[in-house]
Amino acid sequence: MTPRPYIASQADDPWSRMWCDTTPRHLAGPGDPRHVTQALRAAGWKNLGDPDFPHVVLASPDYQHTLVLEPTPKTYGSWWRISSTPWGGWHASFGGNTPAEVIAGFTDALLRPTPEGEPDIWPALQAAGWTYERDERGNEHARHPDGITTMERSATLTGDHFAWTAEVALPTGLGGHHRLWHAYFDDRTPRHLLASFAAALVDPAPVSRGRYDVPHSHLVTQVERGAQGDQLAAAHDERLKAIRTAARKARRASALTTRPASAPGAETTMPAARSR
Repeated sequence: MTPRPYIASQADDPWSRMWCDTTPRHLAGPGDPRHVTQALRAAGWKNLGDPDFPHVVLASPDYQHTLVLEPTPKTYGSWWRISSTPWGGWHASFGGNTPAEVIAGFTDALLRPTPEGEPDIWPALQAAGWTYERDERGNEHARHPDGITTMERSATLTGDHFAWTAEVALPTGLGGHHRLWHAYFDDRTPRHLLASFAAALVDPAPVSRGRYDVPHSHLVTQVERGAQGDQLAAAHDERLKAIRTAARKARRASALTTRPASAPGAETTMPAARSR
């Protein structure tokens, strides 16, 4: 058998570079998309993508949710698109520089049971030092202490419904702004998914990035560690293992709740023996 030639690729991570603990996470850049996609695959999502086209297309086991990761050259294009089906469901999207760990806060919540009640999104941001405002029209706005990161729920241009956005917008020095990344959620998006996204956004834990493998090195702090490719790979494997275990338990629990019960007082009757 002809040996596979070595082809340099980012898919060789986490062994192909030296890693740094990088903070704050919301300015650390995209990271490894497999933190999201392989977690969904571990939970049973099916890969429906075309291997000859540069995209990833995943669908949940019940086909109620889909994820498309499709790189686009558009400056403000959405690389990630997550939807519920059929039509009339909710939709979310994320720009290419959105940290995978923050997107995973949203997608991981899709894999967990839906909690009772609707959690409030803003307290997690306020607890992390964000300022919060609400105007007379019901628009809500929170801003990170860095002054460039925001999350808001505001009326659309038509004014007939609301939408959620989160973004990092860097000042250009000419009175304008350059968007580093953005996220969009329509107002039908389940609140527990938004709450999980917000919690991941403000999580103070560092994320792993290569030295200078960030959109703007002056915005983050990177602390070098020793060679830790094996450690990162092991942590990722443990994450996938935990998701597979949780998915199996959820499937078993679902099977037990949907199994038809026998009618009260019913007795099992054996078929009569056939006479010879």
